[in-house]
Amino acid sequence: MGAKRILMVVGDYVEDYEVMVPFQTLLMVGHTVHVVCPGKKAGEKVKTAVHDFEGDQTYSEKPGHNFTVNETFDKVKASDYDALIIPGGRAPEYIRLNERVLEMVRHFAEKKKPIAAICHGMQVLTAADVIEGKTCTAYPALAPEVKRAGGKWIDTPYDRAQVDGNLVTAPAWPAHPEWLSKFLVLLGTKIVL
Repeated sequence: MGAKRILMVVGDYVEDYEVMVPFQTLLMVGHTVHVVCPGKKAGEKVKTAVHDFEGDQTYSEKPGHNFTVNETFDKVKASDYDALIIPGGRAPEYIRLNERVLEMVRHFAEKKKPIAAICHGMQVLTAADVIEGKTCTAYPALAPEVKRAGGKWIDTPYDRAQVDGNLVTAPAWPAHPEWLSKFLVLLGTKIVL
């Protein structure tokens, strides 16, 4: 299978690693990745946050980088893309309030196109009502939300990922190797060494 067109939906204070690493990795293997943010145009920036696991009851948060979105939110059509990525961080809690974001997510779910969500990205999927009956994971604090949305919660170590049909989920950025590997399989990507 050839290169895919992938849509990534972000917002200010998206988790730094969860936007940077998938974006660069997918470009590296030849896919096209368009990153959009509600209310922003191509060339504008979102602020990112670095979340770390330092032994506290929850993650810590530090300022990250500025990340330049490369496509205009109001111009993209979900039907033009083969797959969707929703990174975590703080952005999902408010981009899920945007009805057009939810419509995009529903398009990918209804068409059974690959969807990759990590950490708090699950908040967008639950708001779009697309995880009923799906086995999935996210940051552990989202377990009640996943269950209320009808998802089958799997308590997963931070460095692991879950796949159910077209959906690949993971709890946090330490899962990048497995999460991205499983997403590449869903995309039909072949890497020859």
